[in-house]
This record gives sequence, structure tokens and C-alpha cells, in this order.
Amino acid sequence: MKLATVRTADGLRTARVEDGQYVDLGPGDVGSLLAHDDWRTRAAATGGATLAVEPTDLAPVIPHPGKIVCVGLNYRTHITEMGRDLPEHPTLFAKFTETLIGPYDTLTLPPESPTVDWEAELVVVVGKRVRRADRATAEAAIAGYTVMNDVSMRDWQFRTKEWLQGKTWEASTPLGPCLLTADELAHDAAISCEIDGESLQKSTIADLLFDAADLVSYISTMITLNPGDLIATGTTGGVGHAHKPPRYLQDGQTLVTTVEGIGTLSNPVRRAPESTSA
Repeated sequence: MKLATVRTADGLRTARVEDGQYVDLGPGDVGSLLAHDDWRTRAAATGGATLAVEPTDLAPVIPHPGKIVCVGLNYRTHITEMGRDLPEHPTLFAKFTETLIGPYDTLTLPPESPTVDWEAELVVVVGKRVRRADRATAEAAIAGYTVMNDVSMRDWQFRTKEWLQGKTWEASTPLGPCLLTADELAHDAAISCEIDGESLQKSTIADLLFDAADLVSYISTMITLNPGDLIATGTTGGVGHAHKPPRYLQDGQTLVTTVEGIGTLSNPVRRAPESTSA
């Protein structure tokens, strides 16, 4: 089953995606739906009207997550290209809600950074409250998966040893287009990133070092995970910073991010004008 959050004139609405159609499940977003213990039953309800949806009507599938926990250096190919050893434990950092944009929204490059990079990612969506979960409990707590591009301002990221300042710029992180329930994602689903039709990242989620259940278990050891929380699982090889010479996003490009079975983000890239003082 696929679920989406749709922008309408009357506010956000949750929809079930069936054969390209959006079946109205009522007001609210997918995150608020997951707050109900019986969310699967509600999501499968029949009789809803079909919403007329344009691509830009799609909001971030979870617009207001309580947490966005991100994992760095979690695909073997990316770890290798960055010249690192395989980590013993997950490398974690955070994003904030204000970073999120919709799957077809314009990505605006900030004037403060000329080194804006792409990172295609699979995202775990938590569906059940968990703390100190073993692997079986962690697997049962996963509602499903979505797609993110962890757009990174590399110059800011590497100013210090802590990455957050390069990872949590406002309106920098496309998320969506839908939630695919956990039972439907293939263990070796393809993940890719293209810019203007050029393939730059191409792998499968089977290359993950720490998988979804590993991450839910590890993170829930530290803090309670709640329905609607997000865990971005890391990116595969092919980021712009690892190119020789490095490559970064440019004004006028289109950034396309796909995870097989879930869907695609397609974000026009525009450079914000330089700020001017009065």
C-alpha cells in the first residue's frame, strides 16, 4: 500500500495511491494517520472520493516528523569513495522539520554555499512507539519507507568535525512522494540519483551496512521513537564531492531521486539571489 500527503485548498489531506489515483482518506497528513494504532485499517478504508492531484500538490509525505535522524557512511560504496573505513557503529546526525520540501518542489540553492551536493536516500518511517527494541520488535515498528535527497552544503559541513551545519539548511530536503508499506519493499530495491538525465548514483539498498531494523534498534536504545519519526539511512556512492574535480548542483538543473517501488522525487534547482544589505 502507498500513502501520500496532498495539499488542497482546504489544507492537507491523506490519500491512498491506487493505480495513479489518490483516494481521499480525510483531513490531515500521513504522520497524523500513523498516530492511530489502527492506521492500517483506516488507510485501507473504501469509499473515499478521488482527489485531483498535480505533482506539485504533493507535500512531504511526513510534513512534521517529531525526529529526523540521519545516518552517514552507511553504503559500502560511499564509505569507500570518501576514503573511510567501515564503521563499527552508525554515524548519526539530525535534521529539523524546516528542512523538508515536497517531492516536486523547487530546491533553492542558498547564496551562502557554492558547494551544494546530492545524496539519494531510503528513509525509514516509524509506525509504532518503541524504546530499546530488539531486532524483531524493530522490524514490527517500521510502518514503511519513503525517499529523500539529503542535499548537503559541503563547505559548511566540513567547517568542523560535526556535520549538522551542512545538513540542516531550511527548505533543502525533498521527501516523498509517498510512503510504501514495509511489506512491499524489495530487499534489493534499486536506488538512484540523476541530474538532467545523467546517472550519478546507482546501487541497491542491499549495499546498506546497517539496515532498517539495525537502525531502529540502535537509535531506540538512546531515545523513544514515535509514529512518524524518520530515519534517513544514508547514501550510496556517486556524490558530487567525491568526483575529481568535485561537482555540485547548479542553477537550472533538475535533481531526480528514485527508490524502486516507492517512487521519484523531481526537483527543479534554482540559485537564490545574493542577499543585499539595506
